[in-house]
Amino acid sequence: MTARPAPRVGLVSLGCPKALVDSERIVTHLRAEGYELSKTYQGADVVIVNTCGFLDSAKAESLSAIGEALSANGKVVVTGCMGADPGIIHETYPDVLAVTGPQQYEAVVDAIHKAVPPVHDPYFDLVPPQGLRLTPRHYAYLKISEGCNNRCSFCIIPQLRGDLVSRPAADVLREAERLVKAGVKELLVISQDTSAYGIDLKYAASRWKDRDVRAKFLDLSRELGELGAWVRMHYVYPYPHVDDVIPLMAEGKILPYLDIPLQHASPNVLKAMRRPAHQEKTLDRIRRWREICPDITLRSTFIVGFPGETEEDMDILIDWLEAAELDRVGCFQYEPVQNAPANDIAPPVPEEVKAARQRRFMEAQARISARKLRRKVGRHMPVLIDSVDGGIIRGRTKGDAPEIDGTVHVTARRPLRVGDIVSVKIERADEHDLYGRSA
Repeated sequence: MTARPAPRVGLVSLGCPKALVDSERIVTHLRAEGYELSKTYQGADVVIVNTCGFLDSAKAESLSAIGEALSANGKVVVTGCMGADPGIIHETYPDVLAVTGPQQYEAVVDAIHKAVPPVHDPYFDLVPPQGLRLTPRHYAYLKISEGCNNRCSFCIIPQLRGDLVSRPAADVLREAERLVKAGVKELLVISQDTSAYGIDLKYAASRWKDRDVRAKFLDLSRELGELGAWVRMHYVYPYPHVDDVIPLMAEGKILPYLDIPLQHASPNVLKAMRRPAHQEKTLDRIRRWREICPDITLRSTFIVGFPGETEEDMDILIDWLEAAELDRVGCFQYEPVQNAPANDIAPPVPEEVKAARQRRFMEAQARISARKLRRKVGRHMPVLIDSVDGGIIRGRTKGDAPEIDGTVHVTARRPLRVGDIVSVKIERADEHDLYGRSA
């Protein structure tokens, strides 16, 4: 009797790194049950589409991906943030097999079981201890919590993913240790609000090796810094206790890098966003951070064209940007999100005005970025190699996160491999990237 071949599952993962971690957990579970992964629609018995539902443009992209998967394959299970409101999915595509919300891993697996039952094999062990990942081997996202307790007027994440739910510190550290043992050189710590980690647990301690570790941002950062990998902090809301982590960066325990979503600088806009409206205090803190850790890299994201934003608000933002001299910055035009309170705050800013303000912002930041990158010329910097394609070698410094920040274009005298950390002398810079030669 010929054994039935293992069923094959295709995956489309959209949205942020937090959704990517959800996808990794799903495929790890399915792979452990003997399912194989397919890189094509045609080679799959069923396709999972992990959606993003934060912005209308993200919803449109998700719906397009569902339609493409249905057209090419016919069997589709939908999950992710857009699945929290399944009506539009069922209305647009009534033939999808199932729709589940974010973090509903068991429901996704159950839907796959119904569509394509697993093949039982008592002799296999297909999943490594660190699980399966969708990132390159040398870096991994480490999710420390789900949900968010903030109620920013432009955001519906709490509606989609619920309030903050933190993982015990020992659970996070065990996962991190497995990843490092498997060859991961960089851990990218993510959540919706990383610096709020542990509030819901009342910072309760859990047993890690021979000691108790509190579920607190500082304590977790300190322990992660002992694992021997680069540790990069993302989505860090600027609470006062973030200051306590800066000395760890100065000591080299974790990377001197903070990703802080500031969103704006005008007190009026920040108040309308329900964000802290004290950017002058943030400037003072940034100065103190740089005094403690001169090499710290600060990245942030901003929104222009928020309902009610005036030209005066925009002037305040540009002036603040010049004063702060942030290293890496993203700027997005405000986009209405269904059910977000911000939509009703004031009449919308015209699209052409939003586009002009975004251009003005990015032109100002390009000048700042070029000025700051020129200061690195002549320095020797450790660079983590991301890709080697013939003679084209690209990597990142400690101040650059994958896919969102800059790149170091490396010339090498000896062969380099992906995942190597090498010393590179920076020879020149442009507005975004560095160029150098490895020793």
